[in-house]
Amino acid sequence: MAATDNNSRQNKHSIPIDILDDLCSRFIINLPQEDRGNLVRICFQIELAHWFYLDYYCGSDESTRLNPCGIREFAAHIFQHVPQLREHISNLDEVLDNWREYKLTVPTYGAILLDTELTHVLLVQSYWTKASWGFPKGKVNEDEEPWKCAAREVLEETGFDISNLINKQEYIEATIHDQIARLYIISNIPRDTKFQPQTRYEIKACEWFPIADLPANRKDMTPKVKMGVSPNAFFMVLPFVKRLRRWVTERNQKVFRRTRHKSLGDIESCKKKTISQGLQNEIQEFQQTSGHKYKNNHNNHSNSKSNINNGNGNRKGGKTSKRQLFTPQNTHTNNFSPVQKENTPSQEVDESSYLNFVAPSWANFKFDRRAILECLT
Repeated sequence: MAATDNNSRQNKHSIPIDILDDLCSRFIINLPQEDRGNLVRICFQIELAHWFYLDYYCGSDESTRLNPCGIREFAAHIFQHVPQLREHISNLDEVLDNWREYKLTVPTYGAILLDTELTHVLLVQSYWTKASWGFPKGKVNEDEEPWKCAAREVLEETGFDISNLINKQEYIEATIHDQIARLYIISNIPRDTKFQPQTRYEIKACEWFPIADLPANRKDMTPKVKMGVSPNAFFMVLPFVKRLRRWVTERNQKVFRRTRHKSLGDIESCKKKTISQGLQNEIQEFQQTSGHKYKNNHNNHSNSKSNINNGNGNRKGGKTSKRQLFTPQNTHTNNFSPVQKENTPSQEVDESSYLNFVAPSWANFKFDRRAILECLT
């Protein structure tokens, strides 16, 4: 009776044989020998095949789109199509119930490995999902801590130990069809790291992929254009791509702010140090080359200053008269200030009424490097 019900269900919904061949070759046929008799493990693979079927066969172009179905109908197709599973088709409901109970209690943990530039992510390819790429992860053992499970699975699938690199608070978690998947984010992994899976017939390849080229949705053809890989190959990565890019953007902004502030501080301190040291060196060089000549000039300057005070200072009552900046004797042909006599109309003023008044320091100004250096010594 059960077999009849299964056949009636299969008649209501059909999947082309070539598509069943593709799905089974991707997810079922290449399972390791020790897992082929484990119906719970096979159900997990059937679930992956079901997600793939819904996303890429039922969600494709209108002309080739197939009708979706539930996991129960899909599992019936797979059990009927695979010879070694046909004997269990009469107990399909019991098999799925056992699988659901186990599934709800067993989340998966793994890691997202990023390179030092935060531009590439490490993905693994398994033997039984050879046309698909995903993050290294696996189901947790009984009483095992999540981060320990993640480290164990990454070590098994890549040969790389992340146990001392995990930040327990830094992860991306998603619930995919009632199953929890948590991936801890590990950054700054050199891209020339040698990855060597420790399990046989489980992981086929480990490769770096540009984060910018991963598909953000199932219709994103970026990986096909940039890498020549179908977006279908990343269907297990899709739930994490957008949040991973957001994490990378936030991390880059933090690093940029921290580096910017540090760089500006280094520049300022370097600038001050360079200028003061350079000026100090120039002063020392000036003193060494000038020698006694510097002292003579300094004395002559003092004497001339004293003579000015004595000869032209016009001390009266112990006070020095104000210094006259503008005097008729200090004239310059190119710098003059016309002074008009009082009560004389402008048209009656002749050239003799114009006197050129110029401050000596203004008329003879020039950049005197020696004087500046003398002020600093």
